[in-house]
Amino acid sequence: MAHPKTFTTIADHFRTRILSGELAPGTKLPTNREISGQWQVAAATVSRALQALQVEGYIRTTPRGTFVADDPRVTLSPRDRLARVARVKSILADGETSRVTSASLVVPPLYVAELFDLDPGDQVVRREWLAGRGQVRTCFAVTWYPAPFAALVADLLSTAPEKNAGLTSRVLEATGRTITSARDDMHAREADAREASALGLKLGTSVLAGAHRWADEDGVIEYGEWCLPPRFTIGYEYQP
Repeated sequence: MAHPKTFTTIADHFRTRILSGELAPGTKLPTNREISGQWQVAAATVSRALQALQVEGYIRTTPRGTFVADDPRVTLSPRDRLARVARVKSILADGETSRVTSASLVVPPLYVAELFDLDPGDQVVRREWLAGRGQVRTCFAVTWYPAPFAALVADLLSTAPEKNAGLTSRVLEATGRTITSARDDMHAREADAREASALGLKLGTSVLAGAHRWADEDGVIEYGEWCLPPRFTIGYEYQP
């Protein structure tokens, strides 16, 4: 039996290339034998890796071979988006676009105020945006930042879509902060009216929702809440 890390590493390799856009929808993958030779692993290991990707919706198999799904129901996890900030200074995947529906200074709900260690009445930057690929909506999100950041990065209060992708990177550069701790929390629930409208769903549709916290020793740099349309897959590998 192959060591689990071997087939998960192969699966993660192709998953990352699909998410980045390097392998476009409809692209034919190498044969199992070719992958086996490239990775120097048994054919059974390759089969397990491809089976995992097929279950997740990244690829499809036909008598002519294995192809990237024409409309892969996948999107980036917060971990993936943070990794892209480090690599290419963008939170969006290749081919993914975003539309910002609101950006303003607001007095936040109590739980957000507590996350940022604010006094009653203090404000934060609140940004609401929708990501998509072509006609497919991939994520609806609300992100929050400390209010003083708005004086350093004016784009935090802009709804211009072209400024959204690189915003986290510009915040880090302008503030001199470095994200040293990150946490994701996820749960399944029904979409509320705002989320259903943004994602084009019926009210009460089941969605995967989550929140991320990116921080350093001085506190939270970015807090985000997000939800995905039904049947969308996110995933990441971790070291046990």
